[in-house]
Amino acid sequence: MCGIAGWVSFDSDLTQNHSTLDAMTATMACRGPDGSGTFVRTHAGLGHRRLAIIDLPGGTQPMSVDTPNGDIGIVYSGETYNFTELRTQLIGLGHQFRTDSDTEVVLHGYLQWGDAVVDHLNGMYAFAIWDQRDEKLVMIRDRMGIKPFYYYPTRDGVLFGSEPKAILANPLARKVVDTNGIRELFAMTKEPGWSLWKDMHEVLPGTIVTVDRSGLRTRTYWKLNAVAHTDNRDDSVAHVRELMTDTVERQLISDVPRCVLLSGGLDSSAITGLAAARLARDGEQLRTFSVDFLHQEQSFQPDEMRDTPDSPYVREVAELVRSAHHDVVLNPGDLTDPEVRRAMITARDIPAGLGDMDSSLYLLFKAIRAQSTVALSGESADEVFGGYRWFHDEAAVNANTFPWLAFQNSVVGNDRFNVFNRDLLQRLQVDNYIGDQYATAVAEVEHLNGESDNERRMRTICHLHLTRVVRMLLDRKDRASMAVGLEVRVPFCDHRLVEYVYNTPWSLKTFDGREKSLLRHATKHVLPQSVAQRVKSPYPSTQDPGYATGLAQQAKEILAEPDNPVFALVDRKWVQDAVAGDPAQITSNIRTGLDRVLDLHHWLDIYSPELQLD
Repeated sequence: MCGIAGWVSFDSDLTQNHSTLDAMTATMACRGPDGSGTFVRTHAGLGHRRLAIIDLPGGTQPMSVDTPNGDIGIVYSGETYNFTELRTQLIGLGHQFRTDSDTEVVLHGYLQWGDAVVDHLNGMYAFAIWDQRDEKLVMIRDRMGIKPFYYYPTRDGVLFGSEPKAILANPLARKVVDTNGIRELFAMTKEPGWSLWKDMHEVLPGTIVTVDRSGLRTRTYWKLNAVAHTDNRDDSVAHVRELMTDTVERQLISDVPRCVLLSGGLDSSAITGLAAARLARDGEQLRTFSVDFLHQEQSFQPDEMRDTPDSPYVREVAELVRSAHHDVVLNPGDLTDPEVRRAMITARDIPAGLGDMDSSLYLLFKAIRAQSTVALSGESADEVFGGYRWFHDEAAVNANTFPWLAFQNSVVGNDRFNVFNRDLLQRLQVDNYIGDQYATAVAEVEHLNGESDNERRMRTICHLHLTRVVRMLLDRKDRASMAVGLEVRVPFCDHRLVEYVYNTPWSLKTFDGREKSLLRHATKHVLPQSVAQRVKSPYPSTQDPGYATGLAQQAKEILAEPDNPVFALVDRKWVQDAVAGDPAQITSNIRTGLDRVLDLHHWLDIYSPELQLD
């Protein structure tokens, strides 16, 4: 895993500016608590913070190799799951290795193949290579965007980092947020390349960014292509089972303790079952962890998104696979703790407004980190296999917008923007922005000749989820986990699995009349029957009214500050009305709005951004 940072300046001598590179690198300490290092040459500086996972004594970074025409250095974040096979291949081509780490394999892969090394990698990664031979920086991000990676062009080069905070630690980067940044924060369409911060960009998933004296260039090395699917139902199920088994087994490789995040749903339970079966062959017991809320099972009430509590299903899976299971049980005081909120905002660099779903995730990962350093997650299965409820809602499917927004509007209402300042909303024109983003996203979808209208539509919706929704969720999970030094792996994002399932017809994805038919049948041999038949249930949220009471009290404290800068973004009267009555009567929409207000308040306090909202 780890955190990376760096600076390229073709008009400066960076050997005289170690302190700034050190400051950038230090912001990544949470991502890499086990070590720190820098690689500095005249026009380039690379910084690294290490979370030791593979080859604990030998995998220190930055790594470099000398060549007759200049040395080459790398800083790497992530894991290459096929590194042992690649190492054998490279040894056969004459390469010699000093360590057993995957980072050195990637570095020698670059020596052998240049940036085409990406075509050989299976994994999650964000890495930067300074090639002194051509005085160029090569930045590469994994196919699905599992590992975050940002850059900020400067007058004579570029700044980069695993997270925006690394870049913002350099005086050349201005902490400016303009209307374009705020607009996407409200819209939640995940505009490609968006970072919130003006002039800062994401390295897009599946993309190589090269910077040299002639400027900055990008190359897409992977995207979702439309390919005819020729396997029948049984062969499709068998191939998904084979890919899932291989992927989970690859991602269990670790030199430190690992576990699985278990929610009791189909996705995490499938990962749990496959992982437990693999470890059992070596006589090892799997650790599993779940998050729950005090008294939630006893007082659970079905709502628009969740029909059942998670706990009974978690117990069934843990008993079936005989895992060493741990429940992390949280109360409203845990979830409303301002320090937990601030920790999550700092981790994400944005005021996401997800409330207890963010704070509980952070606290879950913090508890796990006390016992494990690597966790496997069921994240992204819904995007890959078509599991969300709106995939199966006719109105959402046929809406002329992103289906998750259409479904949200139909289920919980269209008043999610009411919390914001009226003048600001008028300037932002969020609805027009969403429409533009939707048109752009749909235009990127490649189709096959002869597809039916329904297959074309469902391919489009799957593409929207795999290029928009999944990137939001992967970023959230990475930031929350790495904030406590926990590496989370996501088997459902293996690009081989994604490519295969993406191209299976929708009729195959739903052949038993249910969501995620391929996954259910491919993994039912490791699942309790109850879990195999369970309806999709999203990440849990507390139903305890004490949570809303805590939010209301904190919002009142903000209202007591007449000059609080949050009211440049938020409608003061909305907040006043929201907290005026009985907190026990606060609706879910108002609760969501209060979470957004508190996130914005703390974000402004932590970052002190310059807002350019005209």
